[in-house]
Amino acid sequence: MQNPFKILTKFEWTLWALSALTVTLSFLLSPERDLLALAASLVGVSALIFVARGHLFGQVLIIVFALFYGMISLYFKFYGEMITYLGMSAPVAVGALITWAKHPYKKSAEVEVRRITKKEFLCVCLLALGVTVIFHFILRALGTAKLAVSTISIATSFFAAFLTVLRSPYYALAYAANDVVLVTLWLLAAIGDPSSIPMVVCFGTFLVNDIYAFISWCRMRRRQEAGAED
Repeated sequence: MQNPFKILTKFEWTLWALSALTVTLSFLLSPERDLLALAASLVGVSALIFVARGHLFGQVLIIVFALFYGMISLYFKFYGEMITYLGMSAPVAVGALITWAKHPYKKSAEVEVRRITKKEFLCVCLLALGVTVIFHFILRALGTAKLAVSTISIATSFFAAFLTVLRSPYYALAYAANDVVLVTLWLLAAIGDPSSIPMVVCFGTFLVNDIYAFISWCRMRRRQEAGAED
């Protein structure tokens, strides 16, 4: 696999640098500094910039982020987030890594973008509904903090994870929706614990990166489809 840093454009370097600087400053300004939260945030913003380019290295970093974030969620008793990231996001990221590796665009490190069918989208919707309902009752039994928000997070995370495996640009919009949910979740946590503020900032930067990822993947798809027609 080629050096992933060589593929980043000046804009992407700037976006990554500003994202990393933002989460680092939020950590330094926080009254209670959590090194694990800082590490997770830096890994997360790094992962998103490479996933936005459809590069395999992004999925490797997503797996690392899922492990870190799962541990942080356990500490705050956000069992929904812990189960989602350790039990779903991390394994699905492994699956996405394998799928992306098997479908490179013209033998490059860039994944081949595809259009999902209506049948596939319907299947994802039905699976998401079933998983969300089941996990709602599991999380309620576990005494999960902020149950309603955690339940919504599971639904958006499921959509995002499986659309990533399917190599659809709409994975980024699903993750953007999940970012909004998680900003809300950690804002509620920050009311009683200021150490949660860096996580609010973290997912705020994720939102910006995921919006860019959707734009990037749409461009990739147009370019790849145009190349296939030539």
